[in-house]
Amino acid sequence: MKAAEEKETGDDMDTMNILMEILQDLHPKIDFENNETLIDDCVLDSFDVATIITDVSEEFDIRITANEIIPENFNSVLAMHKLIERLMD
Repeated sequence: MKAAEEKETGDDMDTMNILMEILQDLHPKIDFENNETLIDDCVLDSFDVATIITDVSEEFDIRITANEIIPENFNSVLAMHKLIERLMD
């Protein structure tokens, strides 16, 4: 069941937990909760961002357009979460 469906059915797993799972599956050793410069400090590269976009788009049934792919939207887990929430509305 995709996150969008889970959210509709009231599943306890929220958007942030799902996002954290996606990120930790990609890079288990990165401290995503405390790092706010993932792009600025080259912690994530363009391939990582492409993977995140693909995984998030599929999981949350959203479309991340080219104009959304800016460092500010991917520098932290909080920024990514805000982007997802905004696109889900």
